[in-house]
Amino acid sequence: MEPGLFLRGLLIGFSIAAPVGPIGVLCIRRTLANGRLAGLVSGLGAATADAFYGSVAAFGLTLVSDFLVSQQTWLRLGGGLFLLYLGVKTFLAQPAAEPAGTVKVGRAGLWGAYLSTLLLTLTNPLTILSFAAIFAGLGLAETGGNPLSAGILVLGMFCGSAAWWLLLSAGVSLFRRRVTPAALRWINRIAGLVIIGFGIAALIMYLVIFIATFGYLVIVGLGVPALEV
Repeated sequence: MEPGLFLRGLLIGFSIAAPVGPIGVLCIRRTLANGRLAGLVSGLGAATADAFYGSVAAFGLTLVSDFLVSQQTWLRLGGGLFLLYLGVKTFLAQPAAEPAGTVKVGRAGLWGAYLSTLLLTLTNPLTILSFAAIFAGLGLAETGGNPLSAGILVLGMFCGSAAWWLLLSAGVSLFRRRVTPAALRWINRIAGLVIIGFGIAALIMYLVIFIATFGYLVIVGLGVPALEV
């Protein structure tokens, strides 16, 4: 086992998870509303999806990566619609009657938090291109021929991503008891609008890709030479 390979995977997973996006907003909001465990579980859903895409890149599963990239238009549509659903649900969420520091989430709620971020992250197959680019840049592309090395690398990536979500949920939870129901209501609204914004952006990208593809097919079908962009 090469410790350096695990450490590199750790850094890759951490750096990919760290940028704040819709998952980060969800994690912060759920931590404030439902506690550190809810925020951490939400992050672990994203970490699991990152590990899946990391596995595809690390093991050199080109058939899987090619299929996911070829279906990016429909996956982007599904992800955009799911983001709109989560955004509206978050915007309309009412703070619990109990103080913020005493609200507990049941097992079903935790599973829902995990699965929602897992599915949301999986609908962004372009993440695999990020992993592939990082692997090539760091000279890790050859791990596909060594299952043990690839497995160590993927384990490191999962641990790095999970470490970020642990730090984020733990840090946000320090302010949880100070959040009043009125403040949490505004947090729900702001977080909901931000998530809706991400959803609208994803749908706009879907429309751009769909129109470009459909327009190309129509031009070809009419026998008119396609314009090169």
